[in-house]
Order: sequence, then structure tokens, then C-alpha cells
Amino acid sequence: MAARELKVESPPKPELGDFAVGCFAIAKAQGKPPVQVAQAIAASFVPTPLLASATAAGPFVNFRADRAATFQWVIHAALTDTLVPRSLGEGQTICIDYSSPNISKHLAYHHIRSTVIGHSLALIFRGLGYRVVGINHLGDWGTTHGMLIAAWHMWGAGDDFSGLDITRLNELYVKFREAEKEQPQLSDSARQYFKKLEQGDPEVRALWQRFRDVSWAEFEAVYRRLGIEFDEVRGESAYEPDLARVMRELRAKGLVVESQGAQVVELEGEKTPILLEKNDGSTLYATRDVAAAEYRWATYGFARSLYVVDRGQALHFRQLFKLLAKAGFAWADRCQHVTFGLVRLGGKKTGTRTGNVVLLKDVLAEAEADVRTKIASVNSDLPVEVLDVVAPQVGTGAVIFANLVSQRDKDVDFEWDKVIALDGDSGPYVQYSHARCASIVRRAGERVTSVTGIDFARLTHDSEWAVAKRLLELPEAVVRAGPGDPEAELAKAAACEPHVLCHYLLALAGDFSRWYTAGNSDASLRVLCDDAETRRARLALVSAVQATLAKGLALLGIAAPDQM
Repeated sequence: MAARELKVESPPKPELGDFAVGCFAIAKAQGKPPVQVAQAIAASFVPTPLLASATAAGPFVNFRADRAATFQWVIHAALTDTLVPRSLGEGQTICIDYSSPNISKHLAYHHIRSTVIGHSLALIFRGLGYRVVGINHLGDWGTTHGMLIAAWHMWGAGDDFSGLDITRLNELYVKFREAEKEQPQLSDSARQYFKKLEQGDPEVRALWQRFRDVSWAEFEAVYRRLGIEFDEVRGESAYEPDLARVMRELRAKGLVVESQGAQVVELEGEKTPILLEKNDGSTLYATRDVAAAEYRWATYGFARSLYVVDRGQALHFRQLFKLLAKAGFAWADRCQHVTFGLVRLGGKKTGTRTGNVVLLKDVLAEAEADVRTKIASVNSDLPVEVLDVVAPQVGTGAVIFANLVSQRDKDVDFEWDKVIALDGDSGPYVQYSHARCASIVRRAGERVTSVTGIDFARLTHDSEWAVAKRLLELPEAVVRAGPGDPEAELAKAAACEPHVLCHYLLALAGDFSRWYTAGNSDASLRVLCDDAETRRARLALVSAVQATLAKGLALLGIAAPDQM
């Protein structure tokens, strides 16, 4: 029986103990009644450095902790950043394909979820000891780029290249899509220009490269604001030299058939085949995805390859993975589509095809401005130079947290008031809790960095113990947010749910707030009390909370300001 089948819970009443473990799985494995198993375990229990006693309660065994020893252990682990198990991913590589915008279009607000979910997963997996390859798979190939080149020749050829920016490129793209409705023949022009691009026409290639460079400069500025760097920026175009080989090998395996002039592969259980080549010989992104998957396996030998792409692409990835398996790639089952729901601003989905795009950089700027006003109103004594640093940290953190806090497969409505609130289920609330911890430490005039010489028996209140128990839950939260259960089947194991870590941080902030607030009404519970030994023990607990909040926020890609 695997250890994962034993769930540690809190007893229904505090007087019953600190931790409870159900014996159902053990009883099933042994063929005995759960109550009998619980009694046998409790009777044979020998105290450990952290667990003082065990008693049977029906099918459960309730354990009582040595609280002073547990406080010392968990606070030491938090202060030394050893709570999260860094050895879990040792020797394993994770490829994560995320953000991946199309060039010549704005990095719009609807790109936020792929970008921040993927980035947080990269940080979480790295925190667990995995080697992570964060990949930005730019959409820089295909007929849409033929559309833009056609649009340039129709309406932009007289433009000054020195003033070219992504706004102009997007205007041309939107104009072409609108004109195409009245002039269907423009589609032929777009296909012809893409064909020239594939064939290496020097003029067309040079124009495409200029569009790509302009786009990446714009994207990179937004990524810097989000604090994101990629290990690999490699567009679809990078796989162009491999496409003929891919098609040759798939044909040699007897997988490719012709359908209405196009080259496709029939897949079991699918109503439609996967399309690899159009009737004019142009390739599609499925072909390029096969080449990319082969490249990533050959280069990195991944344990898992994650594609953080919205659920609208579920059919494509399901077919892609089936094709990889049918082609005989043993690593096909290591590929996973990490889906997520729509992001909506003002209740509407945004998009670039119709031009109703909301820019990500504008949302970040507006969040920063609103947060700046709010912080200045609640903390008028905050120096301007500090506010200049904190406002972008909190504004950006608010947007990131708002897109991670919901279970990723759910749609997200962006509501300004909720996102930038200093209380409730928001990023600023967690950041404010961290800043409050830092404020207590500043007022104390000392920073606790070691548990040596501290008497943790001074921590006797239930609210203090609730904080310590929550600190103990950090490792489970991080594992559940990233790889999930490492002993489960591969397809089920990669949980990839950063919202679990978000809710953990909200719970920790809530526990800390209840403990801290209790001291406002009961002087005996104040952190900065008169008794020196108790004061030092409580400061150690505050420092552990501060370190844990900072750790959790960092794993989400969010800053932890010391003042707000």
C-alpha cells in the first residue's frame, strides 16, 4: 500500500488531538476492521521527537504533537527555506510551453493566463528540484503571416520602417481581415505570400524578419514587467527545415493518406483526421508541433512536456498526442495539454481578429495606477520613493494572482475592485500580510534568523498553534500545485494547479491575521509583549510566516514588498 493513501487530517475537536489518520486503507490491505487496526496502531505507538502520543478514536488514530518541538522544527525549516522538498524532481526535466503569442499582434490581455500559469508552474517545478525548460513557442509561421505580408504590400509599402511598431502591424492585419470579407480573393493572395515565405523568397523573408523583431521587442518589454524570462524562445519557423523530413518519415510508416488533396493521418476514436499538409503543399501548425515535440525530446529527454494552452485547443492536442503515439514515439504519453478557461474583461472575451483587443501592458499600467492611489490613501506616510517601487509590485501581483487563484479550467472575469482589494481573496491581501510581518520585525528592532536558544514552550495559545500547523502544510500545497501525486498514474499526476498554492497563502494570511488581531484585544497575546522570552518566540513565528509568504508568492511569480 502506498503512503499516499494515508491522509492526515485535523480531528473534529481540538481536544481529541492535533492530527488524525484514518485506517481504512490499511484495514483493507490487511483484511481487518478499521477500528481494530486503529486500536493496534495506537497501542504500539512509541513517542517520536515531534509526536507525543496516539489514541484510537473509532477507525482513526489521533496524534498529539509535542508542540514546542514542532514549533522549533517548522520555524527552523521556514527560516532556512527547507520546507519545500527540493529533491522531489531531482534528475527529471520538465518542458513547459507557455505564453506563445503570434507575432505582429499585440500581447493582449487574453494572453495573461497562459503566460502566468506557465511561469508559475516553471517556478514551482524548479522549487521542487526539477530541471525546467520554459519555452516561448512563438506563432511566427503560417498563412496569417501571408495575410500580413499581403496587407503590407497593399497598404503599408509606403510606411517608414523606422517608425514601424506592433500597433501598425496589428492595424494592417485587422484591415486585411475586414477587407477579406468583401474580397474573398484576398485569401489567395495571403496563401501565395506564405508560399513565397516557405520557399525562401529573400524580399518576403526580410519583411517577415522585420515584423518578427518588432514584435519580440514589444513582447519582451511586457515580460520584463511581469518578471518573466524564458529558457528558450523558438518560434514555429525554427522547425521549417524539419518539415519535409517529418512528412517523409510519417509516410514511410504508412500513416499519411490523401483526403481531398490534403495530406492527413486518420486517428482512432476521432471523427476527423489530423491535417498535416494542405492541397497546395503548405504545412500546418500540427506538422510543426510534431517537429517541435521531436526536437524537445531529442534535446532535453523530458520526463514531461507541458503545453499551457487554452481549452479551445483541446482537439488539436488530443490529436497531436495520438499522432505521436501512432508514430511509435514511446514518450508520447509524457506530453500533457494543461488547459485553462477563458479570460474576460468587462464580461467580454477579447481578440485581435476583430480589433477589440485590450493590451496586457495597459491593464498592468492601470492596475499599478489604481494600486498607487489606494496605498497612498491608506498609508499617507509611505515615502514616495518606496511607493514608486511598491505600486508596480502590487499592481502586477494583483493581476497575476487574479489569474491564478481560480482553478485553471474555469473562466475568469477580471473585476478591478476585487483584484486590487487589500483584503479578501486577492494578491494585495497576501502581499499586505507579508508587509505587516515585516513591519512587526522592524518595530521589534531585531530579525530572528535562528531558532537557537528560543523557548518555544512559551507559545501556548491555539491561534499560535493554528499558524504553525498551516506552515506545516506548505510542502503539500506546493506539490499539489505542481506535479501532483508523484505515485499516481502519469496522466493524473501532473496536477499543474497553481490555485492550490494561492489558496494556501490566503489561508496562512488569514491564520496570521487572526493571531495578530487577537493581540489587539488581549495584551497577553501581543507579539511585542514585555516578557522577553515570549516576545522572542513570537517574533520567530512571525519571521517564519513572513518567510513562507515570501516563498509562496515567489513561486507564483509575485513580489513580496516589505512596506505597503
